[in-house]
Amino acid sequence: MSVFSRIDAKKALVVAHDFAATVLALLAVFVLRFEGPLLAARLPYLPAILPSFALYASVVYWYFGLYQSRWRFASLPDLSGIVKAASVLSLSLLVLDYGLVSPDFYGGFFFGKITIALYWVLQIFFLGGPRVAYRYLRFVRSRDQAEKLATTPALVLGRPADVEIVLRALESGGLRRIHAVGVLSPRDSDAGQSIRGISVRADFRSLEKTVADFAERGVAVKRLIATPSALAADAEPEKLFAAARRLGVPLTRFQTLDETLGSGASLAPVEIDDLLLRPTIAIDRARLKGLVEGRRVLVTGGGGSIGSEMSLRVAAFGASELMIVENSEPALHAVVEALALQSSVTRVTGAIADIRDRGRIERLFREFRPDLVFHAAALKHVPYLEVDWDEAIKTNVFGSVNVLDAALASGASAAVMISTDKAIEPVSMLGATKRFAEMYAQALDALAREPGRPAGDGKANGAARTRLIAVRFGNVLGSNGSVVPKFKAQIAHGGPVTVTHPDMVRYFMTVREAAELVLTAASHADFDMRADGAATGETPSVYVLKMGQPVKIMALAERMIRLAGFEPGVDIEIAVTGARAGERLNEILFDQDEPTVDTGVAGVMAAKPLFADIGRMRDWLADLKVALDAHDRDGARRILADAVPDFTRAVIPPPAIAELPPASTQPAVASPP
Repeated sequence: MSVFSRIDAKKALVVAHDFAATVLALLAVFVLRFEGPLLAARLPYLPAILPSFALYASVVYWYFGLYQSRWRFASLPDLSGIVKAASVLSLSLLVLDYGLVSPDFYGGFFFGKITIALYWVLQIFFLGGPRVAYRYLRFVRSRDQAEKLATTPALVLGRPADVEIVLRALESGGLRRIHAVGVLSPRDSDAGQSIRGISVRADFRSLEKTVADFAERGVAVKRLIATPSALAADAEPEKLFAAARRLGVPLTRFQTLDETLGSGASLAPVEIDDLLLRPTIAIDRARLKGLVEGRRVLVTGGGGSIGSEMSLRVAAFGASELMIVENSEPALHAVVEALALQSSVTRVTGAIADIRDRGRIERLFREFRPDLVFHAAALKHVPYLEVDWDEAIKTNVFGSVNVLDAALASGASAAVMISTDKAIEPVSMLGATKRFAEMYAQALDALAREPGRPAGDGKANGAARTRLIAVRFGNVLGSNGSVVPKFKAQIAHGGPVTVTHPDMVRYFMTVREAAELVLTAASHADFDMRADGAATGETPSVYVLKMGQPVKIMALAERMIRLAGFEPGVDIEIAVTGARAGERLNEILFDQDEPTVDTGVAGVMAAKPLFADIGRMRDWLADLKVALDAHDRDGARRILADAVPDFTRAVIPPPAIAELPPASTQPAVASPP
């Protein structure tokens, strides 16, 4: 029997059940309500009433969706549909009895108000009871099977609403070989309650005592499962993290479907990074799916921190084809292998290429013909680029020019260049080269929208022209070379933790948040601005991701030390080493002259462009090429300063704290995306 035949057979059984339930409900109500002559007077009419009313009821059930849901997932929305259907049927009987039958045909009330009210109750019971019973039986069977396989006793940590989701996953076998033996809540008021048969034993402060109590009863707790509410700032996760370290019990966090890209519930180790940030911004994933689904996408730098996450997200949202361009063979192999493990309809292709090779990039774009381009390839570490300034220009400027030109020539719908907050009033070669690349993207975007210019091949959006935009954001937690992994390594070695300046602050966000907000910005530029940008005159080409309040690096270092179970200045020292070339104390999101635009999209701000025309940009590029060929550092800086007048050197006051001795570990600096 085919899958469709099985589905049709199951639906037919449901229809037959509900038909029979309707007939039984009417029969039962007559037997319960009437006796003797009253029942005998009504029985002759039932053969005519029951079939026609049951057929009418079937139409009502279909209207309220009773045939669409599966019994094994019966829930409150299904019960709501049953109540609504029973109410409509009861009202229909009331109208029939009081408006038609009683006055003209029978001479009295055939049903009566009490009978109809009793019918309403019985109909809900006959329809809902079997559904609830079936779900309960499936639940018991699944729970018993999960318990037989479960070998790892665990405590679930969090508020009841979050804990219930975890317990459901355990019962269904979504989290294998684990069974919950207790629940801890951050709120004292929850103690003594029971969630799905598991008691809430105490608050987080009693974690060590609770584990000891279980050990005395012969139950060795081997896993702690933290829900999102357990890691919220008001739950004091630092104490929870430290207690888990002292107990030697792994602390894991429950991952949602969004985090696992739809691959099901799972557990992941709790890292210090998970406890550092504000709540992440809610993402409209339907918008992102609408942007990506069924389209061809190309990602440069796809093996890097941001590029690889972009690739994973693009595949998760249903791109038809994905090309990953990467100049590191190991990095390319790693991301392609990660995508192979992800259940997706996307056809993935990897290409080894350097964005500085213009001919190679042009061929790739011409053959692949992408609809969307995400340009994440870049050199990004400030100290290195201050020394190897020419490499910064070759990659961040000329490499970006190659990608953006190829995107425009291939007729892509949109090309998104990933930039940095260091591009505003830049004080480093990283910031200056990224700002120059932003300006080139803006100049090309204006060129593509000039009246009378051909609109590419129009394959993605009819006659739509290519949109070329830049997206700025700050430091990404866990990215290659970022400050958090550096601090973690220094703490693991006993310190000292090195901070370049006690007053230095930076914006932070997670890799996943950064990738999804880049997609959100692209959807605004590619869809919203095409729809109403011309009418309003608002055509932003620079987008900035909202990152909340900047974080003081000194405070970050202190918190990470405490999360590791140590005391700053006592167990682990913090040493201030002084700012290095190309650094400044704080970053800026917008140029003071950039007119901002309200996007109306959560998590994304935008600005109208400030740039030179394409002819002037190309003149500067030609001059930069001459300076590169002559290895003229001062000449290249003058050209960049001419193009980006705010390109200056920051003057940072020396730190008041004594510097680290020369033999100490290299300092950690916050790294841009």
